[in-house]
Amino acid sequence: MSRRTRWVTATGLAAVLVGTSIATTAATSGDTEQPITGPAYAKATQAALAHTGGGRVTGTEVGDEESYYEVEVTLADGSQVDVQLDRNFGFTGSKTDRENPGDRDGTGR
Repeated sequence: MSRRTRWVTATGLAAVLVGTSIATTAATSGDTEQPITGPAYAKATQAALAHTGGGRVTGTEVGDEESYYEVEVTLADGSQVDVQLDRNFGFTGSKTDRENPGDRDGTGR
């Protein structure tokens, strides 16, 4: 086997190993958020906005660790409310994140 053939083979093998490593990391990192789509999106956003009294939907997720649906709503004052909903779009809880100057951890401390 010539030197060039060995170099091309080694480079190709390295590329395969790096690609496999990246794919495995992405699959196991827990970054598998599924946005709410279709008719469920309309129902979930309507339920979340009814709970918050308005605002702008800035994110959605199906299968959130805290509930079946999660809708993130940004309010006029800049705070964000994560509204948790069950499979039937019923309210199960919420969490408000307020951005304060000097707030390092998102908890208002």
